[in-house]
Order: sequence, then structure tokens, then C-alpha cells
Amino acid sequence: MADVQMIFGILLLLGIAFPGMLTAYWLLFPATVERAQHRLNTTPSKAFWMGAVLLFILAIPTGILLSAGGVGQFLGWTLVAATLTLSGIGVAGIAAKMGVLLARRSDGISPAAAFVRGAIALELAAVFPLVGWFIIIPLAIVASLGATAFAILRWMPKNRVVAPEVTQTSQAPVPNP
Repeated sequence: MADVQMIFGILLLLGIAFPGMLTAYWLLFPATVERAQHRLNTTPSKAFWMGAVLLFILAIPTGILLSAGGVGQFLGWTLVAATLTLSGIGVAGIAAKMGVLLARRSDGISPAAAFVRGAIALELAAVFPLVGWFIIIPLAIVASLGATAFAILRWMPKNRVVAPEVTQTSQAPVPNP
């Protein structure tokens, strides 16, 4: 019984700490989180595919290090922790995006309250059995890793300029006298 209570307590503390961690990212790295949010707003598929490529590239040395044992295994777990820590910036971008959408639907809440609500909504979606575990969490991690990479490298999406419509006037050719 004590084991069940301990596991429940750990999960409860992690659930409380997750929005706090995302808020810390949002407050400590506001420009980087904003760039990640902008990337996720404009080109989420590019962020996802960048994250998938980075995850594939990082999986090879991580797998080698984790299978090495000893110091190599420690370095492998350090690489996993560093990757998840860096992807937290992108997750904060997802939470900020969700917070903006929540703020549009409610009246008069501050940006900080909207952000925390977005972080809680993301967390609740992630803990939903099966769908959250196997769809929301992996998609959020991969997309946030790509958004973080774009944000750190300062690669912003190009502004698409819409060309003005060209209207042709049908005029008869003027005869030369």
C-alpha cells in the first residue's frame, strides 16, 4: 500500500511541477519561446519533420552510449535528459499557443494566466490514457524538438507575400492610322 501511495505522490508532484517548469521556460527565455510558438503557429509540419530528423540523428549515438555501460551509459542518459530539457522550450511554445487560444475564448485574463492554463490543458491532454500517452506525448516531443531547434538557430519562416491580383482589361487594339 505504501508503494502505491508513493507512486501516486510522485505523479501528483510531477503534475504540479510540469506547468511550473514550462512557466519558468516562458519567463527565462521569452524570445526563444516566442520564436518556437511562432514556428508552431506558421509551419507546424516543418517543426515536426525537423524534430523527427533531430531525433533520428540523436538516437544513434544515444543507443550506442546506452548499450556501452558504465560511463557511456551515464553519458547516454545525460544526452536523453539534455534532449528532453531542450525540447521543453518547444513545449513551452505549444503551451503558449494553447494559452493564446484559451485567452481568445475568455474575457480579461492576463497572458501569464492564459499561459498556465495552456500548460495545464496540454498536461491534461498528455495524461489521458492511450491517446495522450501514445499520440499526444510523442507528437508534442517531436514537434517541440523541431520548434526548439528552429528557435535556437533563429530560423524564422519566411513571410509569404501575396501578389496583388492582376486584372486584364479587354481592350480592342487601337488601329494605326
